[in-house]
Amino acid sequence: MGLKKLKPVDVVVIGSGVAGSIMSMELASAGLQVVCLERGRMVNPNVEFAKPFVYDELKYQRHSDIFQNLSRETITFRNHAGQTALPMRELGSFKLVEIVGGAASVWGGTAKRLMPTDFEMHSATVNKYGQDFLSPDSSIQDWDLTWDEVEPYYDMFEEIYGVAGKAGNLNGKIQPGGNPHEGPRSREFPNPPTRRTPAGKLFADAATEVGFAPYQGPSAAMTEDYVNLYKLPLSRCRLGGFCSSHVCAEGAKATPLTAVLPALYRQKTFEMRPLCNATRINLDSTRKQATGVTYIDARGEEVEQPAGLVVVAAYCFNNTRLLLLSGIGTPYDPRTGRGAIGRNYSYRPYGGISVFFEDREFNPFIGGGMVYTAVDELLSDAIDHGPLGFIGGAAIECFSLGALPIKSKPVPAGTPRWGGEWKKAVAQNYRRTLNISIPGSCMSYRQNYLDLDPTYKDANGLPLLRMTFDWQENERKMMAYAYERAEEIARALKGKTYSKGTMPSKYSIGPYQATHNVGGAVMGSDPSTSAVNRYLQSWDVPNVFVVGGSAFPQNPSTSPTATIGMLACWAADAIKDSYLRRPGQLM
Repeated sequence: MGLKKLKPVDVVVIGSGVAGSIMSMELASAGLQVVCLERGRMVNPNVEFAKPFVYDELKYQRHSDIFQNLSRETITFRNHAGQTALPMRELGSFKLVEIVGGAASVWGGTAKRLMPTDFEMHSATVNKYGQDFLSPDSSIQDWDLTWDEVEPYYDMFEEIYGVAGKAGNLNGKIQPGGNPHEGPRSREFPNPPTRRTPAGKLFADAATEVGFAPYQGPSAAMTEDYVNLYKLPLSRCRLGGFCSSHVCAEGAKATPLTAVLPALYRQKTFEMRPLCNATRINLDSTRKQATGVTYIDARGEEVEQPAGLVVVAAYCFNNTRLLLLSGIGTPYDPRTGRGAIGRNYSYRPYGGISVFFEDREFNPFIGGGMVYTAVDELLSDAIDHGPLGFIGGAAIECFSLGALPIKSKPVPAGTPRWGGEWKKAVAQNYRRTLNISIPGSCMSYRQNYLDLDPTYKDANGLPLLRMTFDWQENERKMMAYAYERAEEIARALKGKTYSKGTMPSKYSIGPYQATHNVGGAVMGSDPSTSAVNRYLQSWDVPNVFVVGGSAFPQNPSTSPTATIGMLACWAADAIKDSYLRRPGQLM
């Protein structure tokens, strides 16, 4: 059967996650005819993720069909260009999700903003420490956005997702109880902050004792019943745990499934097409204008959807791969440093310390992926990086995740790895452990990148995406310093003992760390080093916008979700206010 060509629409949006759902909602509500292509299946949260079945940890942590089927499509991985990349056969370091709503349907819910200096990482570093402070292989760059420009769009995202928290910097005035190092906010959070748990209070007291300023981290789970910007009701969180990797059965965690899609389905000019895998953005004879998208539908048929505007809003890997498959932009070449598509891939290092108590117990079945107490002194310019010899930083956080009895088996260092003594240690420490998390930033380097694999192909015969990535000396120094400061808190907690993980010398794609992959189609002011401009618009094909974590020029220690949502709000406004009035390159 030949290619089936459909009637043209105004906009095709690829992906229905955080970015795709907001982009679709904003453009459809402006009267544009929008088709959203989602390669995952449609889900009904009220049926598929109902209690008590949603609490099946083995299913949703490891074996659920909401995750990407790696037998059909995966990525290949190597640490450096001298190795042969091999396919990732099971989900490990990160989890790729394949349902309507995308990865944010199962995110934990931490909703921090970036720091103002994160948007000016290159210029702020060079101005303060000089060009020689950077590694010779560094490829970090500014976002070409300023805090004053993005702050209203963070605010908009927080209204959509009902983010709970306490302002620490309100219009330039430091507020008690909030994060004193955050960028100036124009108003308070939509919802009050989460209540500090007993573990969080212990952590806060110890952090205060050693000189930090702890605060309750921003949360996208409702602390009160809430009606969001799209007039959708979200329920107060009951702190039942099973948040990260699980869809919330209470409708309390803001995700595309709860905070956007129900309103989007009411838009008469919108159509969701699940099980439709976009394989190519089609270009005209000049290769400067997109004419639509080719995709493979649920029947396995190839379909062409003509459109006046294409918004690529899938996961970091998928955005980059689709640009490479479509021949949009110049593929990055690490040997010459030229080309922008695949450049500046980055991933977040993650560390932790477990503090074990003898006479103090916690309830691991009460909590949530978004209930945490944090200190951000190591993220801001409050520290002088000069004597430390690295750039970037890390947060220090204490989560009250709740539950996860299969995954969570903390035991002190020196415990046997199996057998009777191991079982006794698990039973003893399951309720007597406080975990300190250390999410760190990761800079971008010339040798870390994404491209198309020359050997391996997916089920449709298309090249897989290849990841070339490893930790560098800057991140090893940064995490070593963050561990030192976190150990000060661990000692102040006065537990029986504590044990810490260490940052491995080589990045491994095996053990889970975080689904926080960024880069590959980064934004910037220079077309030679960025795939999209400040409005997320392709430099090469002006009616293509690429929105998502792929735009991050380097990886902050902060969870990327709120920033991805902010970028979607920002790009949607640019399209509505500027592009539609005068199509072409936005300057």
